[in-house]
Amino acid sequence: MKIVKLVTEAQRWTLDQRAVGNRVGLVPTMGALHAGHISLAQRSRTTCDRTAATIFVNPTQFAPSEDLDKYPRTLDADLEKLEAAGVDLVFTPEPSEIYPAGFSTYVSPPAVGGTLEGASRPDHFRGVTTVVMKLFNIVPATHAFFGQKDYQQAAVISAMCRDLNVPIQLEICPIVREPDGLAMSSRNRYLSDDQRQRALGLSRALQAAEQQFHSGTTDGPQLEQTMLRALTEAKVNTLEYAVIADAITLQPLPTIDRPAVALIAARVGVTRLIDNMLLTPGN
Repeated sequence: MKIVKLVTEAQRWTLDQRAVGNRVGLVPTMGALHAGHISLAQRSRTTCDRTAATIFVNPTQFAPSEDLDKYPRTLDADLEKLEAAGVDLVFTPEPSEIYPAGFSTYVSPPAVGGTLEGASRPDHFRGVTTVVMKLFNIVPATHAFFGQKDYQQAAVISAMCRDLNVPIQLEICPIVREPDGLAMSSRNRYLSDDQRQRALGLSRALQAAEQQFHSGTTDGPQLEQTMLRALTEAKVNTLEYAVIADAITLQPLPTIDRPAVALIAARVGVTRLIDNMLLTPGN
């Protein structure tokens, strides 16, 4: 496994692979890797001839009040996991390599980024779209792999690629969960034993809404109330949103008459967690 820190090195490796006809998969991460990240690398390996991963804690997607300095950094362990997964290249740049002195160009996020995460985390998606576009140019892969857990992020990146004609195929991969249903997240390590039990309220709320939906309820607000009751029962500390939305636009959906998604963001203790579940009529 090759490890590089410079833009020129990552770009040259990828272009060399493309020149001989190899399909290259890109797995962008912020490190602190868990089985969800590794599943993306494994999906890339089965889809592509070569796999490149990036490890970069992107400062531009964190607000001043958020946990940039506290975000877990476990580079040595991450590299071991990626090598075991069969990754061919890892790009681990310093912030100054991505945002050198004088950097001033940002990518405005599409409309789908204006609600939910975009409403509660100002400038978050501007940082996401900017760094992802840069990574697509630094590692000009044929495919890129993202997780469904960051559902709105995936929707934002999909819209950006569509609107800007980015020549890359996006693969959105299923959420990987712990045996008890908790969605895997790098932030789960912040949870105490008690908080971890309460964090299960997110997946249980989604499961309750899914069960009610499959029993015939298509009323969006009614399903939202079902999630709210489950989250209240779980005693999450702060609920930011628990909504039923159009799966493409993420606009509120009064009646599920098209593909929908249930999305939750909540704090347990001081740890902010997100989760989601697709709800498809007739499925």
